[in-house]
Amino acid sequence: MRKIISIILALVVGVILWYLFLKPQDYQVNFKAKAIPGTIYETVKAWNKGFDSIIPLDYNSPSHFKQTIFVNDSVHVYNWEITRVHDSLSEVQVNIKDLSHSLGNRLSIPFSDTDFEKGSRKLLLDFNTLLNEHIKGFKVSIEKEEETLSSFCACVKLHTSPEDKAKGMMANYNFLDGILADNEVQLNGPPFVEVLDWDLENNLLTYNFCNPIVRSEKLPDHPDIEYKRMFSKNALKAVYHGNYITSDRAWYALLDYAKENNISIEEKPIEVFHNNPHIGGNELEWTTEVFMPIKESNE
Repeated sequence: MRKIISIILALVVGVILWYLFLKPQDYQVNFKAKAIPGTIYETVKAWNKGFDSIIPLDYNSPSHFKQTIFVNDSVHVYNWEITRVHDSLSEVQVNIKDLSHSLGNRLSIPFSDTDFEKGSRKLLLDFNTLLNEHIKGFKVSIEKEEETLSSFCACVKLHTSPEDKAKGMMANYNFLDGILADNEVQLNGPPFVEVLDWDLENNLLTYNFCNPIVRSEKLPDHPDIEYKRMFSKNALKAVYHGNYITSDRAWYALLDYAKENNISIEEKPIEVFHNNPHIGGNELEWTTEVFMPIKESNE
């Protein structure tokens, strides 16, 4: 009997020690979101910029990342774990730890609904409201496989964060279009973006912003313009309707589709834009064709 009591006491003490000192979170919040992990990740990035003291997210993957938030005199760490259920639903688990008052929270939480719990829930309810508003502003549909464009083109090479891609395009649209028009270069299709490097870990994007043109002897010589031939290749295709700022939501949809269907792809999307944002209008009527190249079998 004494041995059994000793074992039970040891287990109880072990559980208490684990709860007070080893448990990775002080509090956990779970909810469902009508979005894929990539969309949730990008929305958290945007939401994170609204706090007074901004610390970039600690990226592991679009499904697993860490967020640090300053709340009054405390530093709260949010560990996000997102599980995709299907193409329009994810389960979200957020493990929260108060680095300044962790032990006090753990002692109080079992006996009352603490300010720490209430504040954490409110923040995540605010986030979920932001996410629900965001997903109303775009639509993505997967159209399986299609060949990318083949064209001679004039390009400007840009380096921005993914969220500043559209800003980089807009800053160079008049520049590129103006030089080509001044030199009577004939356009041969809508503008497009060719991603050269998508560095998710460091939140950096390298890409060409291009206009398809008819090759001629009159092409202007400018240090910021490169002329190149784009050759068609087989790719997964999505159609995105919405503001070009968030067209990378289609990139994540294509990544998920490729993973689900065991398709090897190059994570270097190509976007073809069919509307001029300078004209305005309903953003849900703006159309972007998005292609994710499929790796050749010998690669």
